Amino acid sequence: MPELPDVELYLHALRPRVIDRVLVGIRVRGPSVLRTWDPPLESVHGKRILALRRLGKRIVWQLEDDLFLVLHLMIAGRLQWREAKALLPGKIGLAAFDLEDATLILTEASSHKRAALYVVRGEAGLADHDPGGREPLECTRDEFVAALTREGHTLKRALTDPRFLSGIGNAYSDEILHRAGLSPFAHTGKVSSGDWTRLFEATRAVLVEWIDRLREQAGSGWPRKVTAFRPEMAVHGRYREPCPVCASPVQRIRYKNNETNYCPGCQTGGRILADRSLSRLLREDWPRTLEELEERFGPR
Repeated sequence: MPELPDVELYLHALRPRVIDRVLVGIRVRGPSVLRTWDPPLESVHGKRILALRRLGKRIVWQLEDDLFLVLHLMIAGRLQWREAKALLPGKIGLAAFDLEDATLILTEASSHKRAALYVVRGEAGLADHDPGGREPLECTRDEFVAALTREGHTLKRALTDPRFLSGIGNAYSDEILHRAGLSPFAHTGKVSSGDWTRLFEATRAVLVEWIDRLREQAGSGWPRKVTAFRPEMAVHGRYREPCPVCASPVQRIRYKNNETNYCPGCQTGGRILADRSLSRLLREDWPRTLEELEERFGPR
């Protein structure tokens, strides 16, 4: 799922291309992508685009007449910048946003069509789409801590809950926790003041670094590869590869459709955290330390 740095990258590419331009019309092919009926989709046709902003992981278009488009890319939604009146591609094309001389196409390369488009009127209508999380690059340390300790959860869960913090998901939470040197399973009720400071600083540093890196990579062109897996990442998506800090093999915990990646050497004092499925299968053969891991499976 595109997270804060990825959405900011799309906004960076979109603003010079669409602001103060007229949205001629929107062509919708995906039967599930349009989630609202009032105001009707046709109400935005011919309206000037005044501004773009991010709302969590959503892209918001501000239009004339107090109208807003809210676009949530979900897991597999992506945007393509094409020539005017471009055709929607094959099975993955969901919607086309037509300007006079260009078209923005929404695609979703997944059998589960979850990307969503909403038409709303006024700031009050827009507020209904705000999960309420604090903006990590705008809040203070104390506001950050207060948000993540509203309920008792693991740090991984708290960082990715949009009610607490805005725009962070599976990928960047792994990178943030690695940068802070904290276990993804550490409980928010047992984190020390110093650890909270490290986590706050790591959150800001990781997000800013990735926003800058992605913009630099895209340059003035259109971002063609928006993905949660990048070779420059420290731990996310790098199972069994060496940690760039201590060279310990990166580990993972799988659950449902997600996984958490972490470095035992940097984050858990050398302990291998129990995987909910594999550790139950292996039982006493499950390695609990880096030393046991190397003894059973050899150096990585």
